[in-house]
Amino acid sequence: MGKRVESDRGARVGGGGALELRLLGPLAIQRDGAALPLPASRKVRGLLAYLALAPRPVTRGQLCDLLWDVPNDPRAELRWCLSKIRRVVDDPVRRRVDTSNEAVRLDLSDCAVDALEIARAAQDGIESLPGGRLRALAALFAGEFLEGLELDASPAFASWLAAQRRRFRGCHTALLEHLVRSATGGDVFPNLEKWLELAPFDPRVHETLLGALARDGRAGEAEAHLAATARRFEAEGIDAAPLREAWRQARARVRVLEPREPPSQERPSVSRRASVAVMPFLGECSETGVPGGAADGLAHDVITRLAKLRSLFVIAEGSVFALRDRRVAPEEAARMLDVDYVVSGSLRRQGKRLRVNAELAETRTARVVWAEEYAVEGEDAFFVIDEIGNRIVASVAHEIETAERNRAILRPPSSLDAWEAHHRGLWHMYRFSRADNAHAQHFFETAARLDPTFSRAHAALSFTHFQNAFQGWAERDPEIERAYAAASQSLFADDRDPAAHCAMGRALWLRGSHDSSVAELETAIELSPNFALGHYTLAFVHSQAGDAAAAVEFADQSRQLSPFDPLLFAMLGARAMALARLGRFDEAADWAVRAAARPNAHAHVLGIATYCLALAGRLDEARSQLAAIRQTRPGYGIEDFLRAMHFSAEGGTMFRRGAEGI
Repeated sequence: MGKRVESDRGARVGGGGALELRLLGPLAIQRDGAALPLPASRKVRGLLAYLALAPRPVTRGQLCDLLWDVPNDPRAELRWCLSKIRRVVDDPVRRRVDTSNEAVRLDLSDCAVDALEIARAAQDGIESLPGGRLRALAALFAGEFLEGLELDASPAFASWLAAQRRRFRGCHTALLEHLVRSATGGDVFPNLEKWLELAPFDPRVHETLLGALARDGRAGEAEAHLAATARRFEAEGIDAAPLREAWRQARARVRVLEPREPPSQERPSVSRRASVAVMPFLGECSETGVPGGAADGLAHDVITRLAKLRSLFVIAEGSVFALRDRRVAPEEAARMLDVDYVVSGSLRRQGKRLRVNAELAETRTARVVWAEEYAVEGEDAFFVIDEIGNRIVASVAHEIETAERNRAILRPPSSLDAWEAHHRGLWHMYRFSRADNAHAQHFFETAARLDPTFSRAHAALSFTHFQNAFQGWAERDPEIERAYAAASQSLFADDRDPAAHCAMGRALWLRGSHDSSVAELETAIELSPNFALGHYTLAFVHSQAGDAAAAVEFADQSRQLSPFDPLLFAMLGARAMALARLGRFDEAADWAVRAAARPNAHAHVLGIATYCLALAGRLDEARSQLAAIRQTRPGYGIEDFLRAMHFSAEGGTMFRRGAEGI
């Protein structure tokens, strides 16, 4: 599962902690305000910093791999390094270096650590912090992360150090950007200069500076800055035309005495999509400057598969690889490309073991939205990388959708653009209640009206009509036709969107056209093999009247691609129905109970559990599930269940037989 940056470790800097560790700038340690002498060994210092930021205990083997390339006795050297750290951080009443079992942990829960303070703020959301707090956090940056601390012959540590420096540079830039947004008058310029120094190719900092200079009556300085910046941009192959247009607009607004709105607050066009750049992963070849290799292949696959989902604006491979070749860090590249999110990571081999780290971060807040480490054994490297790529793509798509959905729900409904209205609708849709489905339908209709070419809005609208028909929330036949009409509009808007074909597959299933439904759903996963919803819907359709064994496989694939999906209950339920049709009643009952336990499971999912339990002879549990359904749907019975589903004659007979014993 994904891991989040830890946000509950380390007291605030200046909060009175007995021990204070500073990592932003040259490494420094203070106890009760007095500086402590640092260990002479650079590896000891590096190990101290690594353990300070580790979100969980680290095995001794991992630490040996991190710091020693080919040492004579790495474990003995590790013990020696830990003894040196104990002399600095331990005191008579508290032992902070915990080496129980095979893991090592540094307990800094009562200490002040500047980097942890920054990481906590970034993860919680710096965009909501008041100006005073932003200034206090920005003041913690006394220089580069672990400034001056590099280790020879420790490539794994060098990679970690480079990643942390990029991470905290991104945090510093985000803090400065938000300070600039909240500043007034001349107060803006000191932070603008720092922001410009950290992100010299970020178009927004130049646009903001030009606007500030225009409002301050310093047109000559603005013209000089624009000319110098345009030359620098063009030398790097970056289009400077948007900067010239920004300067033209800034002058025009000042002439009519209209305050210039920051670029980040301007209303997006109705055709906006969330944008993402997938930077080439670090690997053995990329570190030596040689192009190609497994790391580049993984990045290529992730870019291609994300693009096939059609729900995001994905920066082309040529741009991100060109920036990599110019040694542009992922966070800086994301700002240069002006994208919402950036994916980055690394790939390393250790014998037959492949270790891949990947993370998704928001560009403008430096918040790590998702991070994961994959460590797998495998002789067939291409197969292993393919599987990891599938998991990265599914996780990135899911996390971006969740982030956009959560952001949209906080905006006033009248201010939403098509993209935001669509995600506001998704928030309601996944609650699976009649009232929320009606709200979702309203927002999807709004999104489709604002952008008729937005295929996902039409596909989602089709799903709300599907729900009305499937759940019995409205007259069935008209809702079936509305689901079909909205799916047709989705296909008309973009017939390469897998979601459009999935919507059509659902609508055709409602119409009773099994074979046509399967054909549309197979097209959806042919267009995008990582489209989890397509795999689930195939499982759902096959589980009732098609190939039950295939339904189990499709259900498993959908869960593997999206293990935290809002439709997880349905994936589990489809698997249960397929197992029941295969005569594996005990297994079916277990999977159905798991489906019914999901928090957003609706009545028909509890119905699956009821009748699978009955078929397995677990009648008391079946009666308990049926009682739970009848709390919200009095009188619910087997006829309601079979009316919603489209079982084969044999399947319907089987479930009726199970219901007789309840």
